[in-house]
Amino acid sequence: MTVSVMRGRLYRSLLGLCLAAPLWGVQDSAPVIPGLGERHPLDEASVGRLLLDELRCAACHSGIAPTVVPAPGPDLSDVGWRVAPDYLQRFITDPAGTQHGTKMPGMLDSLRPAERADVGLAITHFLVDAASRTWAGAEVDEHGAGPGDELFHSVGCVACHAPRSAASDGTAAPAASGGAVDLAHVPAKYGVESLAEFLFQPTLVRTAGRMPDMGLTRAEARDVASYLVGSDAPKSSPLNVRPELVGAGRDYFEQFSCSACHALEGLAGKPPVSFAGGMNLQRGCLAASVTNAPQFHLSTSQRAAIASALEAPVADPSDADLLAQTLTAFNCIACHARDDYGGVRPGIDSYFETDEHDLGNDARIPPPLTLAGGKLQRNWMAKVLFESGNVRPYMFTRMPQFGESNLAHLPDLFEREDLGRIEPYDMPLPEGDQQKVAREGGRELVGTGGLSCISCHDFNGTPSPVHEGVDLINSCERLRPSWFARFLIDPQTYRPGVVMPESWPGGVAAHTEILDGDTDAQVKAIWYYLSQGRTARDPEGIHPTSNRLAVTDTVRTYRGRSQVAGFRGIAVGHPVGLNFAFNAQTGTQSALWRGDFVSVRWNSQGAGGFDPSAKEVRLAQDVSFYRLPELDTPWPLRPHMDDENPINPDPLYPRNKGYRFGGYFFDERSIPTFLYTSGDVAIEDRSETHPVGGRPVLHRTLSFSAPAAERLFFRALTGEFTQLSARQFETPKLRLTISDVPILVRDSEADGPASELLLELNLPAGASSLTIDYELLD
Repeated sequence: MTVSVMRGRLYRSLLGLCLAAPLWGVQDSAPVIPGLGERHPLDEASVGRLLLDELRCAACHSGIAPTVVPAPGPDLSDVGWRVAPDYLQRFITDPAGTQHGTKMPGMLDSLRPAERADVGLAITHFLVDAASRTWAGAEVDEHGAGPGDELFHSVGCVACHAPRSAASDGTAAPAASGGAVDLAHVPAKYGVESLAEFLFQPTLVRTAGRMPDMGLTRAEARDVASYLVGSDAPKSSPLNVRPELVGAGRDYFEQFSCSACHALEGLAGKPPVSFAGGMNLQRGCLAASVTNAPQFHLSTSQRAAIASALEAPVADPSDADLLAQTLTAFNCIACHARDDYGGVRPGIDSYFETDEHDLGNDARIPPPLTLAGGKLQRNWMAKVLFESGNVRPYMFTRMPQFGESNLAHLPDLFEREDLGRIEPYDMPLPEGDQQKVAREGGRELVGTGGLSCISCHDFNGTPSPVHEGVDLINSCERLRPSWFARFLIDPQTYRPGVVMPESWPGGVAAHTEILDGDTDAQVKAIWYYLSQGRTARDPEGIHPTSNRLAVTDTVRTYRGRSQVAGFRGIAVGHPVGLNFAFNAQTGTQSALWRGDFVSVRWNSQGAGGFDPSAKEVRLAQDVSFYRLPELDTPWPLRPHMDDENPINPDPLYPRNKGYRFGGYFFDERSIPTFLYTSGDVAIEDRSETHPVGGRPVLHRTLSFSAPAAERLFFRALTGEFTQLSARQFETPKLRLTISDVPILVRDSEADGPASELLLELNLPAGASSLTIDYELLD
């Protein structure tokens, strides 16, 4: 009989068990598989296959090949030291009743209660006798419990275990999700020393890697252990081993086939059961009355999933299936999103923290795995997975280490799945004289005289003067050339919401003076410059100085973070001494001032922190364009953040409201035109100055290109203002004159007594425009 026929009979027989057996067991005692809690990519049959793996069905049944990686039970060779003896006895006797959600089945459930207690006691004596050390529950370090609390809630433990206390922003601890591994049993199970040793190197005990190594130092592990065990932990005494019970326990260990899942020297599990000759539907793990078989307490949905898996035709899984199974089995999807599944769930979002908030959510939320195989070099992926490679020291959450034996297949899976999804971009190394040209062009672009990449990135170990983001020097070691090029040119497509400016909007270079404005040459030059590695010469601006920028006889543009324009601010200064700031994150003109231009961190065109050098008139920084469904619909305000609430509750706020920035270009007078969209409407935004009554006035022209007629609203003014005429409005410091368009003045949703001026733009299909004059008053 062929293996495939045997497997087919096995599946059909087990399917009969699943469908015929009544619902037994307590639903709340069902095994918890963290990756199946929510937002996983698996269909019902795939969930069933994962359950067959995680519950180790192949340990007792032949013909069930593991889909991903076998999940052997914990190493029990030193469990008599690691676990309190009284807890160990209770757990062996009644796993589900002792530890909520355990995957350990009730092996003794078919015995009478008295027999069950005797067997559990004997096996406990056997395991304690085999341990190299004696159980000793150490006292909790009260000084370490506080730091342990902080570590538990910041390094990533909350991805698999429910938070136990409020987040740093005061957000109350959420209710445990369906995939949270409960820790209520920990104080009764462990001592501080034994738990600390386990947390320091968990994969030594649990080789399956489902409990990963979180990179804790020994001191950190002890702090977390002190926090989890707590000062109110029940006291447990060492067990006085009775020799007559040790032998009986060893016999029971073999009789109940514990070695099928737990390897112990000198003990072998029973041969797997073959069902080639059929199967009695009234017996086995899923029968109505379990006799000499494991009791798993499966939930209704788990039983249905296993039934679906066993009913499905036997076939080798595809790479996509294997990848989805792996990411779910190891719960990678609790922290990482991939395509349309996974990612940090809202309830625990506030526990993911950073000390570089201005870099946005990318500084605190682990990166998405979408296109990961096309993004990361294979060697770097292995370094991250197996050697604790890390380029984000500002991110408090740590990358778990699951063990190379468990995930050795993952880099290949990512590579096979994703390489074809990135459009190739040829990045040949320059030759001859072109090497120096490319190297110097790349250096200029990375520095403050070009794209000023070093305003958000460290370089060769030197911290950025503004935001200490990922060090650029290892880019070529980490990233594949095609992904690097595509991301540079169109960052929002590859990482929606990323705090990364579009320096080649529409593929067109903004800096035409470098390498003749050739986009392809500029991208390749940056790659070649960074490929020099540690020998690359420092770019301009990496060692900052404090400077004031002045405007001479041409318009000057400076890009960087500012309180008046957000972290994607752009300052524009005109020779007549009239300046304004534009918030590229939300698409709004956010401040105007007259006089000196800006104070910056270094003297150069580029990016860095800036502040107006004169007193500014501030405008709103919310999105400027929006489609109001009703005239009384509140204007969508940007999320409020401060020191007490540093986490952005809506990181994609502008995009969710229809806005997307597309960069800018300069005309022959160096006047920038900003390019952005609101929904399907393309907008060009240009401001120049002209005199009115001896004063400089900023004349702003908004040009629209709409594929179809539609109504769009523009929020021109907020706060306290007076209407002077049908087209003119005034605050104590600013006068606005607008095109002849319908207006709507209404109460604002902002704090304090205020109004807002909305312009109703009934755009035709094709081209149209709106003009606004801004005049600063004395």
